Amino acid sequence: MIAFTNTVNFMKLKTPAMLLSCFLVLGSLGLIFFKGLNFGLDFTGGTVIEVGYSQSADLSQVRQTLDAAGYGDAVVQYFGSSQDIAIRIAPRDGVEQSRISNEVLSALTAATTDTVDLRRVEFVGPSVGAELKEQGGLATLAALLCILVYVAFRYEWRFALGAVAALAHDVIITVGLFSLLWLEFDLTVLAAVLAVIGYSLNDTIVVCDRIREGFRKIRDALPVEVVNESLTGTLSRTLVTSLTTILVLLVLFFQGGALIHGFATALLFGVLIGTYSSIYVASSISLMLGISREDLIPPPVEKEGEGTESLL
Repeated sequence: MIAFTNTVNFMKLKTPAMLLSCFLVLGSLGLIFFKGLNFGLDFTGGTVIEVGYSQSADLSQVRQTLDAAGYGDAVVQYFGSSQDIAIRIAPRDGVEQSRISNEVLSALTAATTDTVDLRRVEFVGPSVGAELKEQGGLATLAALLCILVYVAFRYEWRFALGAVAALAHDVIITVGLFSLLWLEFDLTVLAAVLAVIGYSLNDTIVVCDRIREGFRKIRDALPVEVVNESLTGTLSRTLVTSLTTILVLLVLFFQGGALIHGFATALLFGVLIGTYSSIYVASSISLMLGISREDLIPPPVEKEGEGTESLL
């Protein structure tokens, strides 16, 4: 064994980290399958109506008004401020979008003395929403498959399995957070999940490259020592990249408005969990699969005519 100075022993916590990851992944899968996701209009279809009041609106009163008008299944929530309200109504067969928005606006106007303005109306058919949901899932699976092939070709199959496991880990836990908190899951959140895959992959590739170089340069060291030394070498880069990204996402989260709140939430959580998985999940799985120096050193290439001197 070689004693490295100023090396952080990351792999000392390998077993607790893997147990924590298994718990979070299984818990997230349980939430996704049994509780489900709060799919937005992009996936479920329906009508979204945004209205503005001259004063603060009472959500309970708005719900009672819509219930009396025949829209008891409407989802009502504040949209940016207490004066702006977003109303989501499930698709209705044989009912035109303009009729729904007119009936809702008339009911809300008649129930209050405040001025009610119609700000925005959006409609998505249920078939389009189902198609977007299917294509979004296929896009995520295709991204993971392409990453598996690339990393296996570029580095080593043990690194490939570790990298894809880390990416799947990040996606599942991020989606599980949206199920746990019952946050709306729409196309912007799906885009954020795909962005999390790209961000986490970048971190994982840097770690894999550093570990490969560590095995080639450090001789007579155990694999776990090489991994610890390599992770320590990338620590400053990982922290600086993650912190600067998180600062930007915090600004988007608090100041970006309701339209990108879900996007910022998914990316903010995804960056945190992606940084953790790049250090522990990908590296730990590669070690458990038996990565070694011999796997990462290219075989010697015999030159033409080499070894023929002994025959002469």
